[in-house]
Amino acid sequence: MKKSLVWLRRDLRLHDHYALSESLKNSDETYVAFIFDSNILEKLHNKNDSRVTFIMDSLKEIESVLNKHGSSLIVRYGNPVEEIPKIIEDFKIEALFFNRDYEPYAKERDQKVEKDLFKKGIHVFNYKDHVFFEKKEVLNGQQEIYKVFTPYKNKWLEIFHAQESRVPEYKGDLKKLAPYKNSKNILEHNWYYDICFVETESALKGGALEAQRRLKDFKNRIEDYKTARDVPSIDGTSLLSPYIRMGNLSIRDMIRASIEKKSEGHQTWLSEIIWRDFYQMILDAYPGVDTHCFRTEYDQIKWLGKKEDFEKWCNGETGYPLVDAAMRCLNTTGMMHNRLRMVVASFLTKTLLIDWRWGERYFAEKLLDYDMAANNGGWQWSASTGVDAQPYFRIFNPYNQSEKFDPKGDYIKMWCPELAGFSSKTIHHPHDSTPLEQAAAGCFVGKDYPHPIVAYKEQRERALSMYKAVK
Repeated sequence: MKKSLVWLRRDLRLHDHYALSESLKNSDETYVAFIFDSNILEKLHNKNDSRVTFIMDSLKEIESVLNKHGSSLIVRYGNPVEEIPKIIEDFKIEALFFNRDYEPYAKERDQKVEKDLFKKGIHVFNYKDHVFFEKKEVLNGQQEIYKVFTPYKNKWLEIFHAQESRVPEYKGDLKKLAPYKNSKNILEHNWYYDICFVETESALKGGALEAQRRLKDFKNRIEDYKTARDVPSIDGTSLLSPYIRMGNLSIRDMIRASIEKKSEGHQTWLSEIIWRDFYQMILDAYPGVDTHCFRTEYDQIKWLGKKEDFEKWCNGETGYPLVDAAMRCLNTTGMMHNRLRMVVASFLTKTLLIDWRWGERYFAEKLLDYDMAANNGGWQWSASTGVDAQPYFRIFNPYNQSEKFDPKGDYIKMWCPELAGFSSKTIHHPHDSTPLEQAAAGCFVGKDYPHPIVAYKEQRERALSMYKAVK
């Protein structure tokens, strides 16, 4: 083909990019485009959403690389179903290349674009890039999709090792980029903010360079990952999730790092990568899970929680220190430690008795690394309503979780500074401390920090009854 277009979406990088590699290989000239999707952006409750700034950082970096090769990003704002055909027409494009997305809206959008372009005689090529194995590649003996993780993981690894653990890297000659200069230089002027946003700061700098720097740093810590990942007060996780979400890293970058050695840390991180494939596969195969329980009998649950308790949970004002610290961190940074995601999700659903969908939506608004498949999978796992979820009678005790994973209260002190004066023993349940201990800590429960909004033991029994009612 003479002229082709690569449509960037959640794959904001120029390295190890399947669609870009194929376009450069099969076209004389390749243009690169990004659409600020108005269907998504106009639904944002907070117009100062730091995720948009993170995306902008990534695009600026891409633009800089393209400029060095005499090209530039084509950037538009609007409905991609309308904007992509316009670009195709404006630049006399013969073929469109993009990497597949498995979210319901994205699948519907892409089908509309493909159908429209087919009518116009435009070739459309799409590729598996976001995951390592898609839904029909890892099947059980009956050629069905796995609904339990461990056998899925075992089959995933079996297939992976059968292909000699090969991890392809998709390269391309950037000299074949189309000679093009964007009149709206996104490096100099964030013009899209003029349309509907106020410029804001992101808690993290986006882009592939920062992603690679963080990956290199994580490689120095990965051997301790299995145990360190559960301690929220230290950098024990990869700290890569926003970069994975936006595609600043490829799935293959991650897998290559995970198989460099055979330590427990390396194997644990590979297992987490496989969990990611698993949840993407489930969302692709069962798109209704974004609004319904995977285990449909649980759609009949009568959630007993109160709206005012949900608001206190959102604000980090529940009187449960670890829960409050996690929620305040989320509200400030857009990030939350994975162990704490499980703690606060279990607390919302099985202690406050509030519908998991409320929590899922709140996370969708706040998380810098928000990914529908992982977010939905995690929430339904915690609520015991999802695929391969924990049993309904497994209810995290927030006090035990706090004492086990933040024993000295370091994380709590970081995000609930009013509790910093309490000892490592009393900080986990300050309401049980004596007036003398509260005075010594300079924090009075009920005045400087709230009493627990519910009693854990009582709520646990209510939760069990609530679930049993639909069993």
